[in-house]
Amino acid sequence: MHYFIDAAGNVFAFVSATQAPEGLSPISESDALALAAAPSPEVDYPAVIAAERYRRERVGVSLNGFVIDTSREGQALIAGAAVSAIIDPTYTCNWKTGNGFIALNASELLGLATAVRTHVQACFDRELALLRAVENGEYRDPMLLEGWPEPAPDPAANVGLPSDPQ
Repeated sequence: MHYFIDAAGNVFAFVSATQAPEGLSPISESDALALAAAPSPEVDYPAVIAAERYRRERVGVSLNGFVIDTSREGQALIAGAAVSAIIDPTYTCNWKTGNGFIALNASELLGLATAVRTHVQACFDRELALLRAVENGEYRDPMLLEGWPEPAPDPAANVGLPSDPQ
């Protein structure tokens, strides 16, 4: 295969060099592959990456079998409950999960808030890493789907929550 580039930066491949129209400049296969894999300048990568972060942020987490809402509204409710738990260490509440209600004490609520915050922060950290890759010219489209926190954290991180869904 023979590779060429035009003045606009478009890459072309031909079986024979004689097939290439005039006005194209020959380039190496490695240069052609690198240019073809590079992000398109027409794409608003910060917006695309932010949208993916927001989608990942909201998927929820699973803690000891309980599905916990990580939408912005869910985060706000958890933060409010955590403040109550900080103010009053004897605070308890019934928390609605994707599997139904569970009774949580102050310590369990703080564990829940920490797990949700850890998930959300990991999403923002991945967004930042991708934005830096764009800035450094290292970003490739497949990276958008890689490296995000899993919806269900490691069970070892579930300290402070009941162990069985109710």
